[in-house]
Amino acid sequence: MLEAPQISFIIPVLNEERLLMRLLEQFTPERRQTYGLEVIISDGGSTDSTSEVIAKARECGLITTVVQHTDTSRRQTIAEGRNAGAALAQSPVLVFINADTLPHSMDDLCESIVAWANNPQLRIASPAATTPVRIAPEERLWSDVLFHAFMNTYVQALNLLKIGMGRGECQIVRRSVFEAIGGYNASIVAGEDFDLYTRLRQIGTITWLPKALVYESPRRFRKYGYWRIIWRWLSNSLAVLFWGRSVAAEWELIRE
Repeated sequence: MLEAPQISFIIPVLNEERLLMRLLEQFTPERRQTYGLEVIISDGGSTDSTSEVIAKARECGLITTVVQHTDTSRRQTIAEGRNAGAALAQSPVLVFINADTLPHSMDDLCESIVAWANNPQLRIASPAATTPVRIAPEERLWSDVLFHAFMNTYVQALNLLKIGMGRGECQIVRRSVFEAIGGYNASIVAGEDFDLYTRLRQIGTITWLPKALVYESPRRFRKYGYWRIIWRWLSNSLAVLFWGRSVAAEWELIRE
């Protein structure tokens, strides 16, 4: 590994035994060496076989650090999990990526991040970056194509309008700025990603990285349908924007 890591990937997990390894397999020792990657798992208290998946990944040299939520009296918010992982990060760039998310090309993602991080014009002007999100071709329906075309345009539009937006599947932030603004708001159950990017947009530009495409799991859309998901996102986003809290009392886990 490089003496000092250049990019810290922080992966919050909770009962992700089925999908976690396909993401971790992207962090090969060779790739970690090439790009100076640090991989941090923040386990929110998994009760399935996630710990076994993590142990196997550590044996293969795919993980740097694991932080464990041990307070069994309450469920940790994903914001808390991300903050816990970020607290251990050593790199100047933090990448928060969900366990059910998979880069279209890990090399394209890393190269896009490196180019953004090292661009002298963007080092001060752009505190964060965001990526396109789609459903993988083998799982994709026409409804997925239409929804994600809209959402990717919507994200870019909000950033141009200086509101700030970045899908929570993959959020890229300079660590110095993340720490300066206090990280994610740990009290927000849903919409913490939107809250973070609205604050970041007040500082500077959110850079769109078109080649850093990631695929998200369709499991939530398949269970609830797009209209119900859109309504939940909209209500939580408006509550976060105007009142600094989410409507949802707890984020429902979808693990099927």
